[in-house]
Amino acid sequence: MDWLGLQLFTELPVTGRIVIDCRHEPLLVLIAFAVASAACFATLDMAERQSHTELRAAQRQWRVLGACCLAGGIWAMHFISMLAFQAPVEMHYDVSLTGLSLLIALLVAWLAMNSLDRSEMRPQHYLQSALLIGLGIVIMHFVGMAALQTGAQQYYQTGLLLSSAVIALLTSLVALLLARYFRNGSGTLHQTMKYGASLIMASGIVATHFTAMSAMTLVIPADTALRLPSGDNSLQLGLSIAFITLLISGSSISAALADKKLQSKEDDLRRYGVLLSQLDQARESLQQAAHYDALTNLVNRRGFNQIFAERLAEQNPGEHRLAVMFLDIDHFKRINDSLGHDAGDELLKVIANHIKAATRSHDLVARFGGDEFCVVTSLNNTDEARHLAQRIMQRMKEPIDLGGRRMVMTTSIGISIYPDDGLTTEELLKHADLALYQSKGSGRNSLHFFNSSLKSRASLALQLEEELRLALLEERGLCVHYQPIFDLRTGQVAKLEALVRWQHPLHGLMGPDRFIGIAEANGLIVDLDLWVLRHACQDLARLQQHGFTSLKVTVNCSAVTLGHETLPNEVEVALFQAGLAPRQLELEVTENALMGDIEHTVSLLKRIRGQGVGLSIDDFGTGYSSLAYLKRLPLDVLKIDRTFLQDVPGSLKDREIIEAIIAMAHTLHLEVVSEGVETVEQHEFLASNGCDYLQGYLLSRPVPLSELRSLLDQLDRQESVFSPCCDTALPGSPDLFADTLGYRAGASTVRQGH
Repeated sequence: MDWLGLQLFTELPVTGRIVIDCRHEPLLVLIAFAVASAACFATLDMAERQSHTELRAAQRQWRVLGACCLAGGIWAMHFISMLAFQAPVEMHYDVSLTGLSLLIALLVAWLAMNSLDRSEMRPQHYLQSALLIGLGIVIMHFVGMAALQTGAQQYYQTGLLLSSAVIALLTSLVALLLARYFRNGSGTLHQTMKYGASLIMASGIVATHFTAMSAMTLVIPADTALRLPSGDNSLQLGLSIAFITLLISGSSISAALADKKLQSKEDDLRRYGVLLSQLDQARESLQQAAHYDALTNLVNRRGFNQIFAERLAEQNPGEHRLAVMFLDIDHFKRINDSLGHDAGDELLKVIANHIKAATRSHDLVARFGGDEFCVVTSLNNTDEARHLAQRIMQRMKEPIDLGGRRMVMTTSIGISIYPDDGLTTEELLKHADLALYQSKGSGRNSLHFFNSSLKSRASLALQLEEELRLALLEERGLCVHYQPIFDLRTGQVAKLEALVRWQHPLHGLMGPDRFIGIAEANGLIVDLDLWVLRHACQDLARLQQHGFTSLKVTVNCSAVTLGHETLPNEVEVALFQAGLAPRQLELEVTENALMGDIEHTVSLLKRIRGQGVGLSIDDFGTGYSSLAYLKRLPLDVLKIDRTFLQDVPGSLKDREIIEAIIAMAHTLHLEVVSEGVETVEQHEFLASNGCDYLQGYLLSRPVPLSELRSLLDQLDRQESVFSPCCDTALPGSPDLFADTLGYRAGASTVRQGH
């Protein structure tokens, strides 16, 4: 059969001269294989990009680019291999047939890339596509061979000719399967496998060409004169075509790599955006929970401070008046002691409803904690405030059925008036509190307005300030108590929180709630914080000398102290003087302390953490910080505020909040400490939800250094206060431990640190 001057499926003629001195240039053969391999790898990359993009226009662009890479590689391999063919006859190429072979290669490549765009490929689809592509490769090859003009006729052996067609078909099928397989995946192994797949595809394409070349025999007709080759520029031409093809393939691979990196960044940004959205939602939920009391659904102290400050900003002192009322339930502690905390909680709900019923809809009613309530109401004269307070007191006297008993409660009320008694939230609350103390001091069940005679209490605060300043200067009276923090994984004491106390000569042992506010208001807080830091490090060094080498100490750091540039140096000096390693110290900072100058805060904390000192965020969930800032801070530990644990496990909302905080902290690679643990049920809940550390009266109350060694020795003699391998207490251990520490049910949960 004569086709384009090629003798296919035809026996060799009887007459004529067979050209037998034919060979291939090895260098050009290797170049042809390299070109085919690069083109196949580029095609696999284009197929991967085509399947990963969601834009139709981008898919078309990758399809066109992939078709060009595949067609250019196949055609260049074929043409370079033809240039590698050497025979003792003159050879040149027909331009039109050479161009036609390139067009056929482009058509075949386009068909292959379209086949890869199917969402689902069945076996019949693979076979149909492989048949068409393989046939196209064979046709492209023989059209290209027809372009070879030698003066001799090309005869092809039927067996090898069919073998080359079969190889083309199998190569096309394997190429489709590999391209579909390598559309997805990542990593070093995936890339290595893709290199191997490219070599396999290139080997099939080269095998198709050279099998067909092996089937060819050149025969010079008897009546045709032999024309010897006049010149040979095959190597230069082959290198030029190889360079152009490799340049196209390399550029395509670079474009695919850049697109892959860009898409990876976009995916990361998308995931990051989703995480930020989830964190913002969690922050909103936490802030909502942090601003409302879970028991009574009234605004809590934090929410009150924010709302009241906004109202004051809207007021004109010359035109508007407000009354601030502090309410305290008389003898409420007796209810908790006699009927239990559950009965006390029920009573607080009823009292909250009574207060709401006695006030107007636009009045602000809040529960500050315990049995303390606050009401803010607008008024025209002082009598309106008195009448509202009397209505509340009268409503409170209505009998309440509680625990099978019928009882009547009373309340003491203190009132301050805006703008007469103050212009700020702090002043009005302070003066209302002073008036409340007067009501309690006068026999309870009464109301009092703030007056100038109550300012004597302010003088007491001034006196305390002077005495505190002297105590710091002479280092007399101040002391540090330590509350153990337990590691749930080991069941042993892992840390000690340093909590400052003041042994006042007249008022006895005072907790920080009595003097920290004075220190913050009068610039003493920095000296007080650094005093506690130095003494805590020295005390831990003493404990190490007695064998407690694995303990850490945590020290509170106020917002004012955190703003001092010299803090990292002070920390370094305190550690050096005590001979402690930096890893044995942990600084605790509150959310709001972090939010002043965030850039300065992050820089300062990084300096401290760079020394090896641990950092903890205290009272988490009670401030107004954005969770988007949390990921920027170089923190190690997140401490859940005790207010979220008070109603656990009874409150579903509080349980969900704590679960969310723990999950979020672990996502950010932070360890979690929960403070305020007072019941075994709370311990079991925290252990089952992956909390790392526990702190609270159930485990130990703060003790001075003189008692700490004996306490730690006692804990060491016990196997563990709680078993680290299970979620429940060891039999009998909580009661024994609580008795040892003087713990009793219903102990106050007021924070003993700052």
